[in-house]
Amino acid sequence: MAIQRIPAKAVEIVKNKRTGKVYADKAEFDADVADPNTDTVADDFRQDLEITVAKLTLFGKTKDE
Repeated sequence: MAIQRIPAKAVEIVKNKRTGKVYADKAEFDADVADPNTDTVADDFRQDLEITVAKLTLFGKTKDE
């Protein structure tokens, strides 16, 4: 049985869960935590993964066909 590959795109979203600010990446978030001029702490970290899958059309037979 062959495994069918489905085209998909994954986007990592790094966000401050308290303020909602979206960062370009984890390094930018870490820089915000290290900045003494902000009140951002490591516990404010939130990471989401958004996956978009290409639309597929599936064909199949039912018992009645």
